[in-house]
Amino acid sequence: MVRKGILQEIFSKALYADNPSAYIVTYRDHENYKRIALDEFILLSENFQLIPASRIISVELHGQILYEKN
Repeated sequence: MVRKGILQEIFSKALYADNPSAYIVTYRDHENYKRIALDEFILLSENFQLIPASRIISVELHGQILYEKN
């Protein structure tokens, strides 16, 4: 699903123990950045098949950055 580490932990918690629509994912789409809710991202990416986890720039929850790519 997602490469191991903090990103996997965030997504696991969001999907199974929290509200995934509260999490905002920013990802790279060609030359642009897009921000959508995690549950929409999962559907759009077809469970990370069309949009790999490596294109995720950041994940936020209520304005707090939980993950940010360096």
